[in-house]
Amino acid sequence: MSKTSSPLLDVQNLRVSFRQDGKVTEAVRGVSFSVDRGETVALVGESGSGKSVSALSTVSLLGDSATVEGSVTYNGTEMVGARERDLMKVRGNDISFIFQEPMTSLNPLHTIERQLAESLALHQGLAGKAARERILELLNKVGIRDAENRLTSYPHQLSGGQRQRVMIAMALANKPDILIADEPTTALDVTIQAQILDLLAELKESEGMGLLFITHDLGIVRRIADRVCVMKSGEIVEEGPAAELFANPQHPYTQKLLAAEPSGQPQPVAPDAQELVSAKDLKVWFPIQRGFLKRTVGHVKAVNPMSVSVRAGETLGIVGESGSGKTTLALAIMRLIASEGAVTFQGQDLRKWSTRDLRKLRKDMQIVFQDPFGSLSPRMTCAEIISEGLAIHKVDQHRDTRELVAEVMTEVGLDPAAMDRYPHEFSGGQRQRIAIARAMVLRPKLVVLDEPTSALDMTVQVQIVELLRDLQTRYGLAYLFISHDLNVVRAMSHKVVVMNQGDVVETGAAEDLFVNPRAEYTRKLLAAAG
Repeated sequence: MSKTSSPLLDVQNLRVSFRQDGKVTEAVRGVSFSVDRGETVALVGESGSGKSVSALSTVSLLGDSATVEGSVTYNGTEMVGARERDLMKVRGNDISFIFQEPMTSLNPLHTIERQLAESLALHQGLAGKAARERILELLNKVGIRDAENRLTSYPHQLSGGQRQRVMIAMALANKPDILIADEPTTALDVTIQAQILDLLAELKESEGMGLLFITHDLGIVRRIADRVCVMKSGEIVEEGPAAELFANPQHPYTQKLLAAEPSGQPQPVAPDAQELVSAKDLKVWFPIQRGFLKRTVGHVKAVNPMSVSVRAGETLGIVGESGSGKTTLALAIMRLIASEGAVTFQGQDLRKWSTRDLRKLRKDMQIVFQDPFGSLSPRMTCAEIISEGLAIHKVDQHRDTRELVAEVMTEVGLDPAAMDRYPHEFSGGQRQRIAIARAMVLRPKLVVLDEPTSALDMTVQVQIVELLRDLQTRYGLAYLFISHDLNVVRAMSHKVVVMNQGDVVETGAAEDLFVNPRAEYTRKLLAAAG
């Protein structure tokens, strides 16, 4: 399509409704905005506000259940009602998308090289050596370490952050006119997030690319956006230049969003608190095996020998970039993966415990994962999900199960009347509360929290942080808190361990570490976050 003057993308009076089971739900109500060449426009709002639906409407990616009204023009050409053949020329070429969850966007059966090569072949006709060189250039540009050896990797062999970087490389492959980025940095650590934002800003300037950025993270919006549209319940409630909107927000909802940031500190640990879990010289190396006989030719050094401990009522924050060994460390402490070194839980050396004996401890050691939707069975009701562990571990068998479920749901801020609903009927924040309730119903002593707030809106993040601190104070819980969000780590942690490529580069009291970091790597993390 030929280039014309701005605006590059013009959305006027967009209305989107969905018909399901005879009911019509209006998701977007009369939204209007535009994106010029070289401009970044941010759509901001909580989950369900209509941000993603508005973006997907631009090239008709909503499916048959959606009715789209209004006007969306790209380069002066109307997209609403356009022929599928014309839309296919625009999608992924002139208008590219980066989505939030790369595992649902990447093909699990194809290597990274093949998936990038498909896009280059379709839109640019590149193949062979030329395609491979372009793929390596893209992977290096988005911060994939050792890019050449990653070409043959499958999505499941990459960390969450690495998968997202591959998605960004795919979106940038054909040098689009408009890049629509839907929560593209949610899964990324702060240093890579900073690199990606800088990269997008650089491409915007050099290529004259328009950027529509969808996010709930106002820190990113402040850093990258030229203009901001604040959405609530399918409508834009406030719009304006980023600097003006942040300096003087007019709408109460905008003011609420800007005020939502985790703050405060956890309650101090009791002086006589007992050490609950400790690891000494803990090491996790995964063998690299090659050839027909699967000989070990090297190791992936996920966690190099290190020692940590956590007391009852204490939170140990574990921070570092993707692939630094944070989650591997936690899983090794939980004895869920093989490791070397000593792990002691309540004074007992777990090396001497058999798999059967360890099962008895699982009630006292629970995990809450990053993606509540992925970790909750879509075929089980809320009550069945929460109560599953009660039956397995034979907890409180003398009490009515639904009564216990209702009690823990109330405790985590859920309405017990919703216990017979399924996960898809809850919001993201509510699903995370279900995941927390599933762990808490067993009254554990140690809980691993693996990025529990990263996929949540800022206002919901604050609620979850306050909930976790309240539960810790009430029950003397020990937390291993894994996150790349340093604001959340600071609000949750008593002690912090900073990891980089399997090594502990710094450890200490949370406030000391944030105020006066000693290691250069820690200073780099803090600078990227702030």
